[in-house]
Amino acid sequence: LNRIEEAAPLDIPILLEGETGVGKELFANAIHDKSPRRHKEFVKVNCAAIPAELLESELFGYRKGAFTGAEKDKKGMFEIADGGTLFLDEIGELPLSLQPKLLRAIQDQAIQPLGAEKTRQIDIRLIAATNRNLLDEVKNGNFRSDLYYRLHVFPITVPPLRKRKEDIPPLVEWFINLFNVKYGKNIGEVSESLMGDLRDYPWPGNVRQLRNVLERAVITSSESVLKLAAPLPVQEPDQYTFPVENGSPASNGHFEMLTLKELERQYISQVLDRCGWKISGKSSASEALDLPPSTLRSKMKKLGIRQDAS
Repeated sequence: LNRIEEAAPLDIPILLEGETGVGKELFANAIHDKSPRRHKEFVKVNCAAIPAELLESELFGYRKGAFTGAEKDKKGMFEIADGGTLFLDEIGELPLSLQPKLLRAIQDQAIQPLGAEKTRQIDIRLIAATNRNLLDEVKNGNFRSDLYYRLHVFPITVPPLRKRKEDIPPLVEWFINLFNVKYGKNIGEVSESLMGDLRDYPWPGNVRQLRNVLERAVITSSESVLKLAAPLPVQEPDQYTFPVENGSPASNGHFEMLTLKELERQYISQVLDRCGWKISGKSSASEALDLPPSTLRSKMKKLGIRQDAS
């Protein structure tokens, strides 16, 4: 948030980096709203949502007769955002062939619509966002280095929700109030146990996933106390890392990978812990693992999993 305060008054490109669902668009809006351009247009373009063959005309516009079907002039997003802010979301999805034209537009503050003979001067403030590591994309030949360094003037990394757990309770309260109004509900209480589960969950989908979970919970809760519509999804094994040697990190920095049997044992134990060692029924480990209770008990016996085991 301090970075937003620093960046807002500066008329330079901003690159927002962060995982999907962390709220990069909200950060872009905040930068625009605190900038001298706040009374002008804020134009958003999702580079991943527009087919590559249409993206150039969407960004730069075209003139009548530029191609078959171009029956009249059309302004591109750069022209629409003239005087304001252009937000290019998912900039890492921009086709390599279009990147030089974007670089020229940023550097020269000028565009050339398709079919136009001359360039047109524009005045925009560019904010770009990505959930990719653009430097890796440069190394892999998928993103131009000159465009990367032009965008990377003032990078802001938005941390994932699991790195800012203190944000979860106020977010929960805010979303519940929002959905109470939307669905005519009167939910005013979240148990300490549920709030603890929400705070401790890693939220791979970040704030977007939290919002969706809470919206379903508000819809399905029939009383004033919030109840989840379904148990929080159990993380897949490949979303955990288990760098251990004899059960603890190696002091020399080298690690022994777990065997498949050890991995399965540790994963099932984690699920059982999260579900309070409830094996069958609603919100149970067998439901979370999508296994019949008899199969789960068989696996526990085979793997030597017991609640009293260390």
